[in-house]
Amino acid sequence: MGKINIMSTAEDFADQFLRVTKQYLPHVAHLCLISTFLEDGIRMWFQWGEQRDYINSTWNCGYFLASIFVFINLFGQLSGCILVLSRNFVQYACFGLFGIIALQTIAYSILWDLKFLVRNLALGGGLLLLLAESRSEGKSMFAGVPTMRESSPRQYMQLGGRVLLVLMFMTLLHFHLNFFYILQNIVGTALIILVAIGFKTKLAALTLVIWLFGINIYFNAFWTIPVYKPMHDFLRYDFFQTMSVIGGLLLVVALGPGGVSMDEKKKEW
Repeated sequence: MGKINIMSTAEDFADQFLRVTKQYLPHVAHLCLISTFLEDGIRMWFQWGEQRDYINSTWNCGYFLASIFVFINLFGQLSGCILVLSRNFVQYACFGLFGIIALQTIAYSILWDLKFLVRNLALGGGLLLLLAESRSEGKSMFAGVPTMRESSPRQYMQLGGRVLLVLMFMTLLHFHLNFFYILQNIVGTALIILVAIGFKTKLAALTLVIWLFGINIYFNAFWTIPVYKPMHDFLRYDFFQTMSVIGGLLLVVALGPGGVSMDEKKKEW
């Protein structure tokens, strides 16, 4: 009985949080979601020479093609961020940012680094949720017109987005015989399963947001590292990627899990 009361109280808190922040939450989610692209685009501007030289030395493609690569990353990411924040041509912006993820995965050999590959897939999950939201907004102009029950690609985008998003947490599991790590692994695994299958989704996603934000501030505090040290750039990259995943989870909180979820099926039972 006590566990039921705790769960009920937690769900009431999540619902109250959503009611209070309903107008602002999507905007915060968008800003968090595109933060890694914004940061990387700005970094391309200030580190143009370094990025060009790295691509040239890795692929031996010449300075011209290496410069084209840097320009595509800079322009593609910054323009995509502007479109998302201004809510214009969001679908095209999402497709462009998907392309940037794919391009960087190949160019920086992320394909062979499991940790970075999984995080890029999680970032793609956030974009899928943003794409699903933009499709929803596009259809809102037909409000009041009778339609078939939602079985469109949108709900499968939300499912795919949720599943890819929680991959981020697989990189945070620590396999040590330590009580704190064991407890963290158990609780974290339970929460990502709930989000993936869409059960108690908003509460689970909100809990993951709080947990991930705390971990991000503690472990990726790049501002405490001198700028000239390589660890500064590494932690900054990790910090903003994590913020983008937080943005995706906030979209789950704001939009709900979609049609392919246990929460949705419960309404039919």
